[in-house]
Amino acid sequence: MDQKRMKKTLCCLLAIVAFSVMLPAKSLVAYFSQTGEQYGVGVIEKGNTELVARYIADKTGADLFHIIADEDYPKTYNALTVVAKEELKNKKRPSLVRDITDFDAYDTLYLGYPIWWGDLPMAVYTFLENHDWKGKTIYPFCTHAGSGLSDTVQSIRKECKNAQVGKGLAIQGTVAQKSPAEMKKAVDAWLGK
Repeated sequence: MDQKRMKKTLCCLLAIVAFSVMLPAKSLVAYFSQTGEQYGVGVIEKGNTELVARYIADKTGADLFHIIADEDYPKTYNALTVVAKEELKNKKRPSLVRDITDFDAYDTLYLGYPIWWGDLPMAVYTFLENHDWKGKTIYPFCTHAGSGLSDTVQSIRKECKNAQVGKGLAIQGTVAQKSPAEMKKAVDAWLGK
């Protein structure tokens, strides 16, 4: 290869590297949330986790993706807990209505979910198992009725071995629904904003 051609090739490579370094990191808020009758808040039209997820997306400029199981869950609290317990016992992996098509474009994910029987909802496991997490950073957040994050951060680390998993955030469902200012303050502190 002559010097002129080598110089041109080197310039092109440097331009590609410089451009890729300048590209902003892309973030995604992926969340699973349930409506209907929920513990401590009654019948709701927007799920506890969805309220937190939307606020995080607004504050970070991240894209939003709703993880939805193919089969609807019961809308009454007691019936929902029976189904959730059965899914957990059987380690069911419900199919999802859709999956995110450009997952590889994201390097930071805020992963939101309610705590069901001290664990992630099984549909969230389906989402986790459907993707390659190499090079991703995950920030878990949950809504709960008193259990905090439970062991879900460890579960995410186990499922997403090639990802960095950051500090999690736990917000009570009653706070998400009934005290938006308190929820926003907790999210802002978690995000460092």
